[in-house]
Amino acid sequence: MTDDPVAPLAGLRVIDLSTVLAGPHAARYLADFGADVIKIESPRGDTMRGMGWYDEEDGMTYWWKYVNRGKRVATLDLKDADDLAVMRSLLSEADVLVENFRPGKLEALGLAPDDLLEANPGLVILRVTGFGQTGPYKDRPGFATLAEAMSGLASINGEADGGPLLPPIALTDEVTGLAGAFATMVALHSGVGQVVDINLLESMMQLMGPLAAVWIDQGYLQPRMGSQLPYTVPRGSYQASDGQWIALSASSDSVAARVMALLGFEGDERMTTFAGRIANRDEVDGALRSWIGARDTDEIMRVFGELHIAAAPILDVAALVADPHVVEREAITEVDGTPMQNLVARFSATPGAIRWAGRGVDADGESIRRDGWQ
Repeated sequence: MTDDPVAPLAGLRVIDLSTVLAGPHAARYLADFGADVIKIESPRGDTMRGMGWYDEEDGMTYWWKYVNRGKRVATLDLKDADDLAVMRSLLSEADVLVENFRPGKLEALGLAPDDLLEANPGLVILRVTGFGQTGPYKDRPGFATLAEAMSGLASINGEADGGPLLPPIALTDEVTGLAGAFATMVALHSGVGQVVDINLLESMMQLMGPLAAVWIDQGYLQPRMGSQLPYTVPRGSYQASDGQWIALSASSDSVAARVMALLGFEGDERMTTFAGRIANRDEVDGALRSWIGARDTDEIMRVFGELHIAAAPILDVAALVADPHVVEREAITEVDGTPMQNLVARFSATPGAIRWAGRGVDADGESIRRDGWQ
């Protein structure tokens, strides 16, 4: 056993049968807070062992070590009768199964959810797919890119005079991993063994706010606006005289009032409401762009800080990891010699812990095949 008795999920047994990328993230969040997660790989190896950048020290990818941290690792061939029996034995005592096969593949392997629940009535089966277990798209390949394209995100992402843009990170996988971990804990709290159907498209749709509602009710489609928003002014990125870019948001009336005063609009009735500022977007944005463009970053941030205006420098990753707040909070930590993000949440009484980075092929296979959960 690998449980820390103080960890909030100590004693929770999880089988991670998933691969790139949302499913493994969901299981990682559970491992971070003490669950005993066994990551099962096929004999051909997990895709993430060959994806992205390699750590020259041990030959493993940073993706693998991050996404599979805190998990025990075993290789099983589920088309082999003996290995399938090992899997069924593990599942008979597990609390959670995470899988992201296309609909029907789990059943084809001899692990139909109805059979698993009959053998283990308390089991929660998290099924992560691109489009869900039902519907006309259920058999399509499930990749984050497709969800980002179809959710409405790409259509509004980009400059007004440019084409739609996909996010330059695996955004949908990250979001669906969080949603999957949350949904798993809700199902466990219910006390009822069941299947949890979560998918990339609908997870991304949750991030789109009321855009579907305003289209259906009012026929409004949000256009591409660069860094601006249709419902608050000013909001965007602005370049200082020293070349640094600054992000600013005035998404509350109190902050907006302080920005308006700074820009010389104090007492201007046009600028006292969201609607008024939106109607005069070009004037407000131009004034702010000129104010920031005439000053260097230190002066800008000093003035904004004194006025409690919501703004921040736009950091690249190099600046982020060196930022004094990030450093003091230890938001980046080192695990087995590999830097990675720290825990997503900090608990005052029952903290989680990153126990180890993702391990080598079949690192725990012998003991798992021999002893199961022991």
